Amino acid sequence: MNMENLKQWLTLDHVLSLLDHYRSFGIFPGIAATLLESFFPILPMVVFVMANAAAFGLWKGFFISWIGASLGSLIVFWLTRKIGQQRFFHFVRRHPKVRQFMHWIERHGFGPLFLLYCFPFTPSALVNIVAGLSRISRQQFVLAVLLGKMIMIFTISFIGYDLVALVRQPLRTAAIAVVVLLLWYAGKRVEARFSLTEKQRSEEDRE
Repeated sequence: MNMENLKQWLTLDHVLSLLDHYRSFGIFPGIAATLLESFFPILPMVVFVMANAAAFGLWKGFFISWIGASLGSLIVFWLTRKIGQQRFFHFVRRHPKVRQFMHWIERHGFGPLFLLYCFPFTPSALVNIVAGLSRISRQQFVLAVLLGKMIMIFTISFIGYDLVALVRQPLRTAAIAVVVLLLWYAGKRVEARFSLTEKQRSEEDRE
């Protein structure tokens, strides 16, 4: 399959037809589509999320996409942590850009990952791998994935479900912006709690 055929196969209309064809499998095709994007960044997450919202409705489609995308990121992170010492990953670790990204994540923790996962065109497969190679805590990573992808996927689902409402109902659009700020603040508070707990554990270990 060449690139042109792949683009035609991954259009919104074609994905919708596939979801309708496999409707007997329930929500699993929708979850599988967004989960696989975490492994293959060439797959169009935006198209899959919009298709889920159109096929299953706004809220059900949102939860289907959120579950699949979050599970995919967590699996890639876990696998990278498990096999990150193998020769291939040693090569990846030595790459200057990868090392710079790893150090950036380690210094700032939750914040940059949360922002990256909020953006729909972030290459999440790469971010998942680099985060797995870094020393960021599992708690911070899980928090960034769940909250960041929640915002990204709900925004795309909302747009895909009713594009006209985005312009006609500015209050609803403003509400999305408020949710982003609230989740950012909540994430920073939880991150501070995690950091304090880890510091206390280190002090206890030294004692």
